[in-house]
Amino acid sequence: MAEKPHINLVFIGHVDHGKSTTVGRLLYDTGALSEQEYRKLQQEAEAKGKGTFAFAYAMDNLKEERERGVTIDVAYKKFTGQKNSFTIIDAPGHRDFVKNMITGTSQADAAVLVVACKEGPQPQTKEHAFLSQVMGIKSLIVAVNKMDEVGYDEAKFKEVHDIMKKMLSGIGYKEGQYQFIPISAWEGENIAKAAGKMAWYKGPTLVGALDDLKAPALPTDKPLRLPIQDVYNIKGVGTVPVGRVETGIIKPGDKIIVMPSGKTGEVKTVEAHHEQLTEAKPGDNVGFNVRGLERKDIARGDVVGHVNNPPTVAEDFTAQIVVLNHPTAIPVGYTPVFHLHTAQLSCSFIEIQKKLDPKTGQTVEENPKFLKTGDAAIVKIKPLKPVCLEEYKQFPQLGRFAIRDMGQTVAAGIVLKVTPRK
Repeated sequence: MAEKPHINLVFIGHVDHGKSTTVGRLLYDTGALSEQEYRKLQQEAEAKGKGTFAFAYAMDNLKEERERGVTIDVAYKKFTGQKNSFTIIDAPGHRDFVKNMITGTSQADAAVLVVACKEGPQPQTKEHAFLSQVMGIKSLIVAVNKMDEVGYDEAKFKEVHDIMKKMLSGIGYKEGQYQFIPISAWEGENIAKAAGKMAWYKGPTLVGALDDLKAPALPTDKPLRLPIQDVYNIKGVGTVPVGRVETGIIKPGDKIIVMPSGKTGEVKTVEAHHEQLTEAKPGDNVGFNVRGLERKDIARGDVVGHVNNPPTVAEDFTAQIVVLNHPTAIPVGYTPVFHLHTAQLSCSFIEIQKKLDPKTGQTVEENPKFLKTGDAAIVKIKPLKPVCLEEYKQFPQLGRFAIRDMGQTVAAGIVLKVTPRK
């Protein structure tokens, strides 16, 4: 049986609009969450007096597991449609959302934006939508949830549909990049089974719409880029770096280079889930053992490539950013922490070149003195220590970042141009 095309999916939206319940219901209705597991969650939810949270627990259990660093049962976050297979990147709140989306190991190809019909879009709804736009997500499914709360009323759905449509085109989404689906995650209407209580709705179910998405082609033809997540010292084996192949292919016998240090070596073995692989492709999380590399030669945040095409180390770079959340103003000289693929380091804003209108992308001001919450801008940035990054156009996975300060995500952006280190 041929493998189904694979899509990474992120669920976004305001905190109480039913993201977790939608995810839980989706897993349950597609068979990824068994009856037995569901019953266990239901009992747990009822014991806590939160019967309606049973599905939500499917993802929330995961969060605790994640925080304890336990490996999560794969069935929980993967599910399969008729045509595509999916991995869900759970994006609970604002902070985790950005971290997951940009610096987490997964990169989203499509997003499901959950909006409760009764409340309609909230500030967070817009923020998440704008963020997914800036981060390059071209397929957005707006799930208008909790239709049961409004008696499955078509007029109410239409109302939210019109407000959201205006909002999405305002932040730069074009017709054809988004669609609307009315659902009730709690009652299971229109998730995997067609809407019995919404005879007026003629479109696909949520799973149907996800199945119609086109999975991105694996970037196997691009040069190898493998950001390091961890490095282990394994007795009798030696140094084993671990990371996810973002582009290209790695296989035993390859001559590789680790940047920014420039250390080189030869790949002895590549393995995933305790099995030796003949090659690893984009999306594979692997450990590999390298002849000639010691523990001190490689660290989290480094990027591995082939010696004939080393990853780019930046002297400085130009980026498009959007300020999500900053209590005051961001001036030239601002030096927060950047999360770039698996690297975390301080970088300094050396120029604020222009402020953009987030709705149109047009320049509204050249060389502004500072930026504030809600602004989109083109800025020039200097890393305070050597780091690998690439242009978003060529290597999206190594060209997006989050900026954190004061315990929160203050901005996010993509790399437009890199000045390589000499």
